[in-house]
Amino acid sequence: MLNQPAFRGFLFLACAAAANAQTPPARPNAGLEADWDIAPVLQQIGAFATRLAPALDKVDPQIWAAKGASETYLAQLQSSKEQVRALADQSRALARNPEKLSAALEVLFRIQGIDSMLSSLVEALRKYRGAADAQALESLAAQDGAGRDRLQGYIVNLAVEREHDLEVMDKEAQRCRGQAPPTKAGRKP
Repeated sequence: MLNQPAFRGFLFLACAAAANAQTPPARPNAGLEADWDIAPVLQQIGAFATRLAPALDKVDPQIWAAKGASETYLAQLQSSKEQVRALADQSRALARNPEKLSAALEVLFRIQGIDSMLSSLVEALRKYRGAADAQALESLAAQDGAGRDRLQGYIVNLAVEREHDLEVMDKEAQRCRGQAPPTKAGRKP
């Protein structure tokens, strides 16, 4: 017969092993991707935006207005067109200098804004134009999900690296301050 503490320990280990077997292993932080690895992703995002622009240009908001659509949809369509063109330019520029955190965040925020507006436009298409047109735009909008996700991961890793760099610089500055010779302030000549 097993003693109770040993049995509890065995039960704990068995449960832990079962839980670990059901959970996929956590992906270790791979670190920051090299410029030449992330640049093609940024180029793909630019190409995606370039493909999306003509699809938005084909949308005729006058048909929507004739069927009673809100002016908001018209403004969203115009804004989407402008944002898509800007995304194409900014993502290509970022591909040339991918370690610029502020530009990377701007591209990501622009993508998220476009996603939000496209979601609304898809609903307008569905309501005022037809399900097939809505499905076509929705399908096109979803095509670059992998690039978007990879950019987001890259930005997180870039921010982690920048934070680490700042910590190292701060520690080095503190060390240098501790080694500085005392000043002669306060002494009388």
